Amino acid sequence: MIEKFDSSKERIIQEFVPGKQITLAHIIPNPVSDLYSKMGMIDGDGAIGIFTITPSEGAIIAADVASKAGGIKIGFVDRFNGTLIITGEVASVEAAMNGVIAKLCDYMGFAKPEITQS
Repeated sequence: MIEKFDSSKERIIQEFVPGKQITLAHIIPNPVSDLYSKMGMIDGDGAIGIFTITPSEGAIIAADVASKAGGIKIGFVDRFNGTLIITGEVASVEAAMNGVIAKLCDYMGFAKPEITQS
């Protein structure tokens, strides 16, 4: 059976554009305790830091840099989608995120984001 193409339907094509960038760097200070369990985490220490990184393997480097900054825990790292979630005291999460941005952006040439906070 041959299907005819309906040109009246809108189609969206998503493409992966190679590049080095941190597309999201966000801190959630003092989240409600339910948020940790909804994310599949047992507990948290005062703040959640979220990164989305392209290429996705950059999340591994970011996790290493963040963990060496001290005072944080790796909540989740996904080398396939480029997601990194860290937890800790607000100041520790902020310091770790600044360390990651310094390493990836200033040293490795990734596009530099603004760290946002809710």
